[in-house]
Amino acid sequence: MFRNILVHIPSERQVRPVIDVAVGLTMAHPCHLDAVAVGYESIGAAAMVVDGGSAAVASVMGFEEQRALERANAAISIFEVEAKLANIAYGTRALAMIPADAAEAVGELGRLYDLTIVLQPDASNATYDSLIPQGILFGSGGPMLMVPYIHKGPLDARHVGIAWDGSRLAARALRDALPFLTRAKAVTVIAVNESMGETSSDKVVQHLARHGIAAGVERLTADHGNVHGTILSIAADTGIGLLVMGGYGHSRLKERILGGVTRGMLESITVPVLMSH
Repeated sequence: MFRNILVHIPSERQVRPVIDVAVGLTMAHPCHLDAVAVGYESIGAAAMVVDGGSAAVASVMGFEEQRALERANAAISIFEVEAKLANIAYGTRALAMIPADAAEAVGELGRLYDLTIVLQPDASNATYDSLIPQGILFGSGGPMLMVPYIHKGPLDARHVGIAWDGSRLAARALRDALPFLTRAKAVTVIAVNESMGETSSDKVVQHLARHGIAAGVERLTADHGNVHGTILSIAADTGIGLLVMGGYGHSRLKERILGGVTRGMLESITVPVLMSH
């Protein structure tokens, strides 16, 4: 069961999708909900002060920090209205940070929560908020629920789909999703290009049955570059309201690079996706 949930409220993007899902989920799974918003400081402003010395730089940076906090608090205030109306237990935190530090900092905050909720990045609207989900996925050590920016209303988790490939990350996501799976009316294991073995989709069905969860299987084949598209098509065709999958990535020069299917999902999701790394 979820007891402690964190939601990241964007300060540069729409906030309604994540607020609706976070508040609705907290009502469905009575627990505590914390909201964090980050206002981004411009380090370029201080660099423009060349003649005023350290006092001038400090003044500019103080002004930037204040503006950043105002943006964060503006986002938090929208969340607070909905949280009070729902009469849920909640807390808030507004931060002012330079963009380079924000994703790692919010990812660290997520380490003491059962679930962190974020908004899907939008490639057509590049903002610093879009960097936060990757920091949470790789830095929190826990599950991340990504809400599509086109999503409306609360989470509908009556039908849950599990994107299964037998990997450690898929197994991690499966365990993290148990609070949703035990409440679902239907569960579908989606296996794309499956190699049968000890971690086959049939074995997943047996494992879930021991938890009292009845699940069906959809087996499909797809080109390597369209695995995510195939999974999303099945979700649309069968009325899946929540997808569960492992979040893949690898390190390159201390920088996290998303795996192909994970990147494709982040760019293309049409339903909320629970990811674990």
